[in-house]
Amino acid sequence: QVQLVESGGGLVQAGGSLRLSCAASGSVVSINEMNWYRQPPGKERELVAEFSSGGSTNYADSVKGRFTISRDNNKNPVYLQMNSLKPEDTAVYTCNALVLIDTVGSTWFGWGQGTQVTVSS
Repeated sequence: QVQLVESGGGLVQAGGSLRLSCAASGSVVSINEMNWYRQPPGKERELVAEFSSGGSTNYADSVKGRFTISRDNNKNPVYLQMNSLKPEDTAVYTCNALVLIDTVGSTWFGWGQGTQVTVSS
């Protein structure tokens, strides 16, 4: 059994920063992929940033140059550093992950519960 737990959301003024984290707990051998999505009020969920175990990253155009997805030394959790926040970044941020759960290649895919980020103008 694997669980994803996000933390780090909150209220911040425009121009400020927040760092979100997504931690996988349980039967985790390694994290193959971890992605951050967000759903602004009244809008569809959108992909924000992608991270793969090989170290490659990808970002939505709207956050390029402001957000950084990373982790320390192949460890858990994966972070989303958000700088120069704008009111339009207000959303529920949720991570998903593809996790290796044993040494014969079995994987688990799932979502966290989400964390609210509110940016005031």
